[in-house]
Amino acid sequence: MKKDNTIYPSEICKVRTLAIKDTMEILAGKWKFHILGTLMIVDRLRFMELLREIDGIGAKMLSKELQDLELNQLIRRTVLNTKPITVEYEITEYGRTLGPIIDEIAKWGIDYRKTLHSKSETVT
Repeated sequence: MKKDNTIYPSEICKVRTLAIKDTMEILAGKWKFHILGTLMIVDRLRFMELLREIDGIGAKMLSKELQDLELNQLIRRTVLNTKPITVEYEITEYGRTLGPIIDEIAKWGIDYRKTLHSKSETVT
């Protein structure tokens, strides 16, 4: 930035690049969007319910991803006073701010599958 407070494109790029890097580090991996997307649809789920809902994830990976999401304040973990102890997970208000991004990713994925499917029909 100059003395006259002019912001140059390279400075904006640096800020954007850092912000994208931070976001990708928080949301990186195969499963975080699946977990967040599921918790946005269903308000609150127990660990085993999440495990059944997210096809292909193992218990160890789910546990790790839930810990990361909780650490980054995107989900809330609640331990209920039951026997045996029950743990529930829900998305936080801050986590809900990812809703439009997750919706757009889902829309893009649906469109992409349609495009691939229609191209494979024309090839055969």
